Amino acid sequence: MSKKILKAGVFDSGVGGLSVVKSLIEQKLFQQIIYYGDTARVPYGTKDKNTVIRYALEALEFFKNFDIDILITACNTVSAYAIEELKEQAPFEVVGVIEPGVIAVENRVKDKNSNILITGTKATVKSGKYKKLLSEKGYKNLQQKATGLFVPMVEEDIFSGSVSDAIMRYYFKDIKKPDVLIMGCTHFPLIENEYRKFFKDTVLIHSGEAIVEYLKDRYEFEDNIDTDIKYFATENPSHLKEVAKKWL
Repeated sequence: MSKKILKAGVFDSGVGGLSVVKSLIEQKLFQQIIYYGDTARVPYGTKDKNTVIRYALEALEFFKNFDIDILITACNTVSAYAIEELKEQAPFEVVGVIEPGVIAVENRVKDKNSNILITGTKATVKSGKYKKLLSEKGYKNLQQKATGLFVPMVEEDIFSGSVSDAIMRYYFKDIKKPDVLIMGCTHFPLIENEYRKFFKDTVLIHSGEAIVEYLKDRYEFEDNIDTDIKYFATENPSHLKEVAKKWL
């Protein structure tokens, strides 16, 4: 067991990583969380691999200004393309959300023939990271769907209603109901209720819940401590704080 983890950085392209923060707060894992949203350049899911890596390493320089024990890359696109570069250059532990998501599937879904739908940004889906790792675990029926419009929708504070309904129908009208659906972007759990309206009885895999399970299995934490959160954004930090107030 490693040293006790008290302070964490959480990095996302925008407000989506707050869905991870919510799970971390509910479990009272950290004494302090430094949240950094690159809101000036959201979404990352439309960017190429080299750009995502560059943005991720720039964010790493920001976190080096703080005394954190671990950096959680709440962005699935960063976890798909830049996690190794971050681990190589960071002076602290770094974890992404894709591996925990795959482990969460393995823990909850024993039937390897289950129909699994992976949703994510265009970049995350293009990386094939979820599909590759799940295939290595023996899962056979895997389908991917890029659903990037949900990211700007959430960034615009649209969490339900006619716009959400229209986008859901646009993406999923021809999709056979899956047994399991991976919300492979941390923006997506903020519209989890909309997913549940469309996919009744489907098992939803949530990055925040998955990362909590992953962390608790691998690190040591203090018991039931209150969490102090500091928010930073590359643009319009007041909006980030408003969304945090609403969702946390």
